[in-house]
Amino acid sequence: MKNILVIGGTGKTGRKVVERLENLGQNVRVGSRNAEPAFDWENAETWSSALKGMDQVYITFQPDLAVPGALEAIEVLTKKAAQAGVKKLVLLSGKGEHEAELCEQVVIHSGLDYTIVRASWFMQNFSESFFLDPILAGHVALPKPEAKVPYISTDDIADVVVEVLLNEQHHGQIYELTGPRVLTFEEVIKEIAQATGRDIMFTPVELEDYVKFLEEVGVPEDYVWLINYLFSHVLDAKGNDVVTGDVQKVLGRSPKDFSEYVQETHQTGVWNPKLTKAV
Repeated sequence: MKNILVIGGTGKTGRKVVERLENLGQNVRVGSRNAEPAFDWENAETWSSALKGMDQVYITFQPDLAVPGALEAIEVLTKKAAQAGVKKLVLLSGKGEHEAELCEQVVIHSGLDYTIVRASWFMQNFSESFFLDPILAGHVALPKPEAKVPYISTDDIADVVVEVLLNEQHHGQIYELTGPRVLTFEEVIKEIAQATGRDIMFTPVELEDYVKFLEEVGVPEDYVWLINYLFSHVLDAKGNDVVTGDVQKVLGRSPKDFSEYVQETHQTGVWNPKLTKAV
């Protein structure tokens, strides 16, 4: 049994990693502001207590490793982890993000065992994040309509993270996780509309107009910055539309297809405006 700290243990991937590790009988500590001991990315004084006694750490940074200040935070965290006697770090990174790769280098050169998990865009962004409200409203307007993305399920990410935490053969590896095919935003919305039987419109917009809209509706400043960065520098960057075989390599099975995610998510009712309002 290992002592594992899951930073972001209530987030999209973290909560699933926690659940899987606990089911396997591992000793898991949830790293979040509301946990005991607390872990707060905005308060470095909380980090040492959360790291104390841990063998391994799964690191997810909010909102993304690309944002200003992330690199400095990862540098401090890795030093504190080494001082606390942590043996291995697993870092969730973003596929095609230069700033995230700088954070990866900090972990790689930390002197600790490590595995880097670079993920493509999450399928769950359409059911658990800022793309959900437009889908519920029946009108999705996004920039870069021509961009093709190999969306990855957070279920697959969690399975990979658990595997690399528990097995030494993955030390020193960098895995790029994608789904089995690429889709444009219009294709994504079409699949969701067909599964739900709803009329959901997709409209391409200019990035500048999209950013202004986000600011007007009160999206937090750091998220607006991140979305602008992702759309302008990452979404259609060279190589980001490449489907990899790393999920198969690590888990011995194919990654979840977007259509499977859509069917599973439809069953939850999250895309049903009437059910969502009732809740």
